[in-house]
Amino acid sequence: MRPPDWLVRGAAEAGGVSVALIRSGVWRSARPSHLVPIERALRQWGQSMAALGVIAAIRYPDQPAVIDERGTITYRELDRRCSRIAAAMHADHGIGDTSKVAILCRNHRGFLEATLAASRLGADVLFVNTEFAAPQLKTVLERHKPDLLVMDEEFTAAAADLPTVTALDHLAESTAPEAPKPRQAGHITILTSGTTGAPKAAPRTPTAVGLAGLTASTLNRIGLRAGEPMVICPPLFHGLGLLNSMLALFLGSPLVLARRFDAAEVLAAVDRTRAGSIVAVPVMLQRMLDLGPEEIAKYDLGSLRAVISGASALGPALAQRFIGQFGPVLCDAYGSSEIGIATIATSADLLAAPGTVGRPCLGSSVRILDPNDQPLPVGETGRIFAGGGLVFGGYSDGSSKTVVDGRMSTGDLGHLDGSGRLFVDGREDDMIVSGGENVYPVEVEDCLMSHPAVVEAVVVGVPDEEFGQRLVAYVVPAAEVTEDELIEHVRANLARYKAPRKVVLVADLPRNATGKILRNQLGES
Repeated sequence: MRPPDWLVRGAAEAGGVSVALIRSGVWRSARPSHLVPIERALRQWGQSMAALGVIAAIRYPDQPAVIDERGTITYRELDRRCSRIAAAMHADHGIGDTSKVAILCRNHRGFLEATLAASRLGADVLFVNTEFAAPQLKTVLERHKPDLLVMDEEFTAAAADLPTVTALDHLAESTAPEAPKPRQAGHITILTSGTTGAPKAAPRTPTAVGLAGLTASTLNRIGLRAGEPMVICPPLFHGLGLLNSMLALFLGSPLVLARRFDAAEVLAAVDRTRAGSIVAVPVMLQRMLDLGPEEIAKYDLGSLRAVISGASALGPALAQRFIGQFGPVLCDAYGSSEIGIATIATSADLLAAPGTVGRPCLGSSVRILDPNDQPLPVGETGRIFAGGGLVFGGYSDGSSKTVVDGRMSTGDLGHLDGSGRLFVDGREDDMIVSGGENVYPVEVEDCLMSHPAVVEAVVVGVPDEEFGQRLVAYVVPAAEVTEDELIEHVRANLARYKAPRKVVLVADLPRNATGKILRNQLGES
């Protein structure tokens, strides 16, 4: 009996992991003299972010760890500072393995130092969205009641009566004794994006097993190299930025960080540092393209191996334009705060199967289920369920997402093709029923964005007495175009009932900090 295709593909990828580890340079950096101190670090800090940081300092002591506005800091220097900051947190603020530390920092070394220091103490770490309005910040901090808030000075008004730290340099000079060994590893908690309601807290404890499949798949499919700088553009408090920062620690790669995104500066940073990868969300990719071929040509991007996109939908038109300009370096990672990264699409996938989010990572699995939780055949749309080592155990309020056979609902609808590639057809709660027909907005949006005069598009359903709902499209144009032209473009490429009844031309679309479009802020105008 022939084994299933997914098993054959999984075995092939597993077999390629050793090759990928050699090719990436990970094994070359491993020395026998590292074994004892690494074993000691694992015994003291377990499978935590603290262990990742300490082991990186053992393996890559004199290599740059972070390159930011303050310059460069090595892994040895980062480790020393984290040790001192942890000692000061314990001595001055009583932080230990029953404490919670909230971090409200933009992308710079302080975010990483605070996270690794708190993790050394076994404290739970809560990452707070720097784009929250003051009332949201107040609500989150009151709900989670951290024992210490580490924040940038710009957020001091949000601190209320909480114990706070803004100057990590002072803590890094502490002469306090080493903190005691934690009894357990702390959780890290990511707040969900909150695009469909109030953000929820999704805690998890990082594990080597959970990260192994993602790391192996990333090395095998994307071709990253140990020690090559990684430019991380999304906020580190978000899953995409955080997971890739952990991957950088594993690879001994310098994290190139900036407090705010600037497309030209990202390309300049690649040129300046000879970075091997960029991590970005789709709207950031668009901003890079908006610079134009002449401006892009000013930068030497020859070192760039991978541009890792994620956190929101990467439309086929944008993917093709980006690959056309920058070459086959683009890949797309699909996942969420709750499930981590479940699938990865390479440039070859994106070109061969436009709209795909790729195949499951090693150790992950994807199923498409009908309303009765039964698997659907290839090509049929249903609910997406994903399983793997990065799936969380439930929200901090005790609730969770639906789980079937060990796989968790992503909240998305999608289908698989004959090659095992996943396609996301839309959110379960975004489906529009117009005149009795089901319409998935993603399909209409991708069609609109295939028009040369369209940069971005989002389609929503609004109440209609005759049809139940009617489709309204909000479009960011790249050139002069009329509503009728765009409606006719959809009619020429999709079923007529999928054509929007109205097109609203806008200068920009409302987004959260990670680039996801806030559909609930779009109102017919």
